[in-house]
Amino acid sequence: MTLPLEPVTVTRAVLLAHPAAHSLSPVMHDAAFAALGLDGRYEAWDVPPSELPAALERLRTSSTLFGANISVPHKLAVLPLLDEVSAEAHRLGAVNTIVRRGRRLLGHNTDAAGLAAALRELERPLVPGRAVVLGAGGAARAAVAVFLDGGCSVLVHNRSAERAAALVRAWRGAGDVAVVDAERLPAAVARADWLVNATSVGMVGGPAGSPLPASVLPERGVVVDLVYGPTPTPLLVAARAAGLATQDGRAMLVHQGAAAFTAWTGHQAPLAVMGEVLEQALSARAA
Repeated sequence: MTLPLEPVTVTRAVLLAHPAAHSLSPVMHDAAFAALGLDGRYEAWDVPPSELPAALERLRTSSTLFGANISVPHKLAVLPLLDEVSAEAHRLGAVNTIVRRGRRLLGHNTDAAGLAAALRELERPLVPGRAVVLGAGGAARAAVAVFLDGGCSVLVHNRSAERAAALVRAWRGAGDVAVVDAERLPAAVARADWLVNATSVGMVGGPAGSPLPASVLPERGVVVDLVYGPTPTPLLVAARAAGLATQDGRAMLVHQGAAAFTAWTGHQAPLAVMGEVLEQALSARAA
């Protein structure tokens, strides 16, 4: 990893992810800085797992870096590298936002709040029912939290059964949550009121295709894919063809990003501006 040279006139927030080049967070946050007249810039750094400690030390000691977003695959690994973790990040067992205060790095998590806000934009309210969450990383943890908070029972499936079991153990006592294996997954999905893809399958730079065959879909539920485009993922294409309600990851990206922006700057994020530039960037990428 080659880190950018230190600028001297602007302050920055950065994304620490691997891969990172696909991210549209820089477009979204730079527009937010400009809309509020703030002298700021947002950069995406591709940080392999072995180089995460060095990137965190750069964040800790830089005179111009005031915070970071954390994305795949670092949301869990970053926890022991921080000085303090918020109650929400501790509850989720993952960090997606870091605020620097002096040389101290404070970990936060805005993913669950972002997903909850995104789901409120759907015509169908989040009411108690059955949810199936695919994945076991930070985004999956946020999804489990949102659906348990909404009174749902939750089944978690991941290609690594060990990671799925670890996620479920972390939520033991917080609600009705269990692992569903590959053999039982099709039947569980068919009965689900909510199906959430919280894996990187379908993401630009991630594994191609769909996390499920087109034949494995809810009979009447809502399919949420936290991948945000630029075009509908294969999972959402199949869900729409089956007449199911769907949502991609754009609304969650904007809402969690807005919460991170406010945590860094103390300013109310310009949500409409962030959403508009994200749509423009996605349209340009799809063209």
